Amino acid sequence: MNYPNLFTPLDLGFTTLSNRILMGSMHTGLEEERGSLTRMAAYFAERARGGVGLMVTGGIAPNRQGWLMPFGAKMTNRSEARRHQLVTQAVQSEGGKICMQILHGGRYSGHPFLVAPSSLKAPISPFKPWKMSNRLIKATIQDFARSAALAREAGYDGVELMGSEGYLINQFIVPRTNQRQDEWGGDFERRMRFPMEVMRAVRAAVGPDFIIIFRVSMLDLVEQGSTWEEVVQLAKALEAAGATMINTGIGWHEARIPTIATLVPRGAYAWVTERLKGALAIPLIATNRINTPEKGEEILAAGMADMVSMARPFLADPYLPKKAKEGRAQLINTCIGCNQACLDQIFDRKVASCLVNPRACQETILPPDGQLAKQLQKVAVVGAGPAGLSAATELAGRGHEVHLFEAGPEIGGQFNLAKRIPGKEEFYETLRYYSSLLELRKVKVYLNTRVVPEQLLEGNFDRVVLATGVVPRQPVMPGIEHPMVVSYLDLLNGKVAPGRRVALVGAGGIAFDVATLLTTSAPSADPVDHYLKEWGVDPSYAQRGGLVSMPLLPADCNVWILQRSEGKVGARLGKTTGWAHRLALKNRGVKMLSGVQYELVDDRGLHIKVGGKAQLLEVDQVVICAGQESLRDLYAPLKEAGLQVELIGGALEAAELDAQRAIREGILVGVGEPVV
Repeated sequence: MNYPNLFTPLDLGFTTLSNRILMGSMHTGLEEERGSLTRMAAYFAERARGGVGLMVTGGIAPNRQGWLMPFGAKMTNRSEARRHQLVTQAVQSEGGKICMQILHGGRYSGHPFLVAPSSLKAPISPFKPWKMSNRLIKATIQDFARSAALAREAGYDGVELMGSEGYLINQFIVPRTNQRQDEWGGDFERRMRFPMEVMRAVRAAVGPDFIIIFRVSMLDLVEQGSTWEEVVQLAKALEAAGATMINTGIGWHEARIPTIATLVPRGAYAWVTERLKGALAIPLIATNRINTPEKGEEILAAGMADMVSMARPFLADPYLPKKAKEGRAQLINTCIGCNQACLDQIFDRKVASCLVNPRACQETILPPDGQLAKQLQKVAVVGAGPAGLSAATELAGRGHEVHLFEAGPEIGGQFNLAKRIPGKEEFYETLRYYSSLLELRKVKVYLNTRVVPEQLLEGNFDRVVLATGVVPRQPVMPGIEHPMVVSYLDLLNGKVAPGRRVALVGAGGIAFDVATLLTTSAPSADPVDHYLKEWGVDPSYAQRGGLVSMPLLPADCNVWILQRSEGKVGARLGKTTGWAHRLALKNRGVKMLSGVQYELVDDRGLHIKVGGKAQLLEVDQVVICAGQESLRDLYAPLKEAGLQVELIGGALEAAELDAQRAIREGILVGVGEPVV
């Protein structure tokens, strides 16, 4: 058997899971769908077809005060339970199992009537919570129990109680957020009373033959968090109170340590779950950055956990288990941990999707992959970057004859730059996926081929898709021709060696990537150990929350990131990852300036003005990272010749390396939808 540990059934006594893969909870926005939960049902049904052992929904509030946002998803009455029957029936008709996560936001709730153990405002919330009264606490416990009973009535196979990531249950557990001195706060026995009362009430409400996963915050990564001894004591008490499984929670949302971004090594937190092994008899679930069947198998084979949670990997590929089990792992569309289309969109109150799989959460909107077109065509796709690869594989999957032309020696386009950036090695997986798909779907690929209009006109193509990408923009600046001025493209491609004192003109994603490359030390023999040390995570758990001081790691070179506009440098970076990139570079000594006027480049360096005051940056290299321009030389002559020509990706709009848009536009072209 492929991945024997991963595909060993898990016997829970009253029910058996077909394998050891959990699709962990992700809030997608489908939970708030008005009317019928049709889209949510289709989303989970496809992942059930993909062969996952158990799924968990996004967070559903047990009452209005627990809403994550006004009019958010909740399970409080039978009418709401009936709506969810569409979801559970869709999943179970595909042979799957699904739990509903019950989540009370506490002080993380995004509305003005939020409540918490103590009236302490969260740094990531605009609202200060109301302190819960003794009466409200007891009522909330009963709300959890009622919500679980309704979940069972709705047809769910179980519930997950969200006791981590800094939500309400977690807020009761730690002194950081619980400053009460009554029966619900003070020493740990009283701080753990709320989660224990919730656990007992839920088990009493649903009976013995219903899955209850309790998500324990095993590593808070905030000051005044739990000690390891408290984590163990709580987990043992939860087991005794009837928990079926214990899931691992890592880090509060307000923690200043990235835990699921691509810069986090794979399986970087499995050691936390492993620490609890042997203390409990019930199964333990490992989480965070487990994105391949190989990593899941490795964790299970080492005895670090009984089950592995892969959440966002199921946005990237709903058929991950099925492909792995059938020996088709090379065709798994791997999650790259970018957060762009999932978490960033949720924080913008949009429905989530996936950068590498735009069909995620769009199952009822976009046609399924591989659905044959009604009229087959011969299509030329020019450019094998993200947009071109997406278009070529989509078109070929629908039965068209596809010819893919690439001027360079390999497929990938801008992804070939991204994969060289330390912390972005996951882009290799995306290119492996597309390479396998091109071969499977028999796309004719022509590398080192810079096509001209005549070649396309003579090829008798019915359509031409131009995914020719971008070229770097050259700003107007005195001294721009000086030898020390280089393009980011030449630096990342290795055509020029990096300097020792470098000024980066521009402060978008490209500049941050270049700064990361310049300031990253030699690869570590143990990337997890290196990551934990760089971010101040203590695997010995000597202090509350598992924290030590984050070290300053000045790089061997001096780097400046320069931004023409006023305000925070890199403000347009991803909502959920930008802060981590800024903090990492700051700790490496990178200097960031905004409101910069560029005056001159000469032998002494880069002359600038900041706030009207002249400065000289004594650098030996100036790297231009000032955006891009669309490359579309082929468009006009092909249109004039009467060919059907479509522009996608950077060729359509030179937005800063927007792979999410590029891949989505490739799919839209492939299915015949307008590119919008």
